[in-house]
Amino acid sequence: MKFSSLTTLLGFAGLTTAANLIPRNWGSSDYYVLHLDARTSPHEVARSLGLSHEGPLGELKDHHIFTAKRDEHDIVKRELVERRRRKRSLGDRHVLDGVLFSEKQQLRRPWEKRVLPVMQGPAPRSAFARAEETASAEALKKQTKVATALDIRDPIFLEQWHLFNPIQVGHDVNVTDVWLQGITGKNATVAIVDDGLDMYSDDIKDNYYAAGSYDFNDHSNEPKPRLPDDRHGTRCAGEVSAVRNNVCGVGVAYDSKIAGLRILSKLISDADEAVAMNYDFQHNQIYSCSWGPPDDGRSMDAPGILIRRAMLNAVQNGRGGKGSIYVFASGNGAANEDNCNFDGYTNSIYSITVGAVDRKGLHPYYSEKCSAGLVVTYSSGSGDAIHTTDVGTNSCYNGHGGTSAAAPLAAGIFALVLQIRPDLSWRDMQYLAMDTAVPINLDTGNWQNTTIGKKFSHTFGYGKVDTYAIVEAAKTWKNVKPQAWFFSPWIHVNEAIPQGDKGVAVSFEVTADMLKDANLERIEHVTVTMNVAHGRRGDLSVDLISPNNVVSHLSVTRKYDESTEGYDDWTFMSVVHWGESGVGKWTIIVKDTQVNEHNGTFTDWHLKLWGESIDASKAKLLPMPTEEDDNDHALVATTTLPATITTILPDPGVVDHPHITATPSDHPERPVNSKPTPSAGATASPSEDENAQPSDSTWLPSFLPTFGASAATQVWIYGSAILIILFCGGLGLYFWMARAKRLRNKGDDYEFELLDEEEAEGLASGEKGAVGTAGRKGGRRTRGGELYDAFAGGSDDEDDFGPDDQYRDQAEVGTRGNEKRGVGEDDEQHVIGENDDDEDRDDESQEGRPLQGRQ
Repeated sequence: MKFSSLTTLLGFAGLTTAANLIPRNWGSSDYYVLHLDARTSPHEVARSLGLSHEGPLGELKDHHIFTAKRDEHDIVKRELVERRRRKRSLGDRHVLDGVLFSEKQQLRRPWEKRVLPVMQGPAPRSAFARAEETASAEALKKQTKVATALDIRDPIFLEQWHLFNPIQVGHDVNVTDVWLQGITGKNATVAIVDDGLDMYSDDIKDNYYAAGSYDFNDHSNEPKPRLPDDRHGTRCAGEVSAVRNNVCGVGVAYDSKIAGLRILSKLISDADEAVAMNYDFQHNQIYSCSWGPPDDGRSMDAPGILIRRAMLNAVQNGRGGKGSIYVFASGNGAANEDNCNFDGYTNSIYSITVGAVDRKGLHPYYSEKCSAGLVVTYSSGSGDAIHTTDVGTNSCYNGHGGTSAAAPLAAGIFALVLQIRPDLSWRDMQYLAMDTAVPINLDTGNWQNTTIGKKFSHTFGYGKVDTYAIVEAAKTWKNVKPQAWFFSPWIHVNEAIPQGDKGVAVSFEVTADMLKDANLERIEHVTVTMNVAHGRRGDLSVDLISPNNVVSHLSVTRKYDESTEGYDDWTFMSVVHWGESGVGKWTIIVKDTQVNEHNGTFTDWHLKLWGESIDASKAKLLPMPTEEDDNDHALVATTTLPATITTILPDPGVVDHPHITATPSDHPERPVNSKPTPSAGATASPSEDENAQPSDSTWLPSFLPTFGASAATQVWIYGSAILIILFCGGLGLYFWMARAKRLRNKGDDYEFELLDEEEAEGLASGEKGAVGTAGRKGGRRTRGGELYDAFAGGSDDEDDFGPDDQYRDQAEVGTRGNEKRGVGEDDEQHVIGENDDDEDRDDESQEGRPLQGRQ
């Protein structure tokens, strides 16, 4: 009864927040979002445009939703264009002059959940299989002690290895000592943005936060699962906030509140997703998002402008100005050579992008790599998966996996941090995650040292999240100063990209005065927006080298990406350069890695450095993004810098594409491409790289190419070339001598060999259509004439008609008229007209003209 009353009360609170989120009637109505200046009345705008005003767009200030009768045209844009045209002659202010932005809404497919396909999904370990492994006696003793001390009686707690792993000791999130301090997520709230949340589950209902929940697919205050596959969100929620009771297991922050925002189950508009990403953002502190564009190695998608505005609004105004914390799963497309820098959510500076490791600490085949990945945590692989709550009153699940399971686990850990430090900003949380992450697999993770004494891997980010370490660090953490940024001018390149191992390198010098003017003290994120035209996008790779020779692989090749669109104002992001000063030469290198028919041009690029301000009092808020931000690069500050062609020698330890570090017993084997890419230790400035020599010595003169091969291979290459040249020379000499001999023996001046008498008589015997006058000389036909006929339009066999051949031909053709006849592969099509008969042939013969072969 108590729970029922509480739910009702919170439900009414939710109604207030969602008052303007009425169901849409897309069949008969159009919906528009307009951004108005502060002095413009939405009601006056509606009256002027013939629209109905629905209300404000969630938490986005001065953004409103309007509706109109369905029309195939964008009637708002049409009226705004007309108003601006007339404004040139009319000086008076009109209400439409207060419309800063408009967008007609369209339904689109929801983003994809970060789940593995069924055939590739994790196969949960049986109790029998787990019993075969030997657990540490000491670890088992500690696990029992923790359960007793905290009164954890949940039946699958002992199977939740990600919370405490007694078999692979140390491969868990290290949370139990935090729980023993009483830090269990109290007063922290995580919103699961997904396909719903079963708020009636006995494992979730006591922690369910109704006021922060909403169903944007069915426009209901209860985001409960409604479709058969609406289970993903509930499983993620169980990882975070499953109650400590006698049902299933516990969440990593089992006393935290959990909200549900349902957006993944039906078609949705950008406006609704934008409202979801800001929903109740004064109380929903963390947004866990285990979804994104398809992980197919082909897609390159980013959130629309309204969603980008919502995320910026959240970090500027959410949680009382401290900023909402977005946690995104990196993606499950590594086996498809997908990369999280092709996803506009995971490469956002406002997101903490989380990859996965399995229960043995190995990199699972699905977890995507990229320069935007900050940390990793545990998920499926090595024969097991995450054990959590499922849809149903008392339902559990032991097969939750993919990066979908890693992101909410990290979100729950951040909830523990907010219990003790609710004053942390969104950037403070990123600093803490980076600073306390634990590097793993140092021998296989392709790590490079950064300038602040950290290690970074494009596979594992800065390492795995350690709950105890991040909580302890948070206790004494000093909040960072507000954000600042530096934007370079647009740098024009317009250079063709060579194919193979060379690339176009362009450097931009950032001076201390530039950063001082920008009020930027030290770097956190780096973004590069660029334009590259190319016939096959998957052939491209892009590296960014900082002044300290730290390398970000912004883009890597993708075997399935056949797009001809190249990079069109696409923004890549990197967290690799965290803590650098930013002063010095930044070099970008664009490569076309495959030698084929697809070519490309590096058009231009734009460097942005983001970080902590020098003077907090001079900090300012970043303006909202607009549709025109990257429209005309010629109208903003630009420069043209020289480009060089360079080869960066690859470090054998760095691999572009994912590889399976160990064959998972629960996943099928799959082919994997592994290609080397540069690392910090293998890079130099472009000028140095041009003169760099491979480590292998060579016996060749300096002006001959080595092909990047060893000395032995060079011997084979040049030896084979010499033999081919000698063979061709000998063959040419033989033919020259044979020709001279024929001329001497025949005593004739014919260039070609003459036919013998039998051949000549046969050809001159009067067979109809066999030959004409061409190719004859002195009554004899030469081989030259025969060759001429062979390459003429017709075939000898078709042209040799006997007296009855016309009837055979008619039988083949069937009906006369302008009709095409199918011919063999080596013949050409022939159209037989009404005059293609014997009379025509006789006429041609009588006139002495050569009979024409079929064309």
